[in-house]
Amino acid sequence: MSRLLVVDDEANIRLLYAEELKDEGYDVVTAASSAEAAEKLQNGTFDLAVLDIKLKNESGIDLLQKLVKERHEMPVILCSAFSCYKDDFSAWLADGYVVKSGDLAELKHEIARVLARKAQKAKGERI
Repeated sequence: MSRLLVVDDEANIRLLYAEELKDEGYDVVTAASSAEAAEKLQNGTFDLAVLDIKLKNESGIDLLQKLVKERHEMPVILCSAFSCYKDDFSAWLADGYVVKSGDLAELKHEIARVLARKAQKAKGERI
């Protein structure tokens, strides 16, 4: 079972993602801020992180940069209500990008795609 870290400052989004992704068979841990995410990362390992870009008084892009630097083996998917960030050079560090929606089909698909790619890399397969 893959373990996911979901970082979003909106409680209802964290709850929705946690419930929907648990139904898909993932072990989901949530965080409301970069600081809380750092604490969760300190105390456990994760197969993938899903980050909101606009966190209260913070930037998910800053957290993305930190994760790429410190935990380069852990893929990150950005999930934002704003599609304009997709063209932001800093967002290109992410392994995936999804525009937030009430329908989580795209997010679920992107998580499965990124985890499959990670598994292929771990096996040494060409991608």
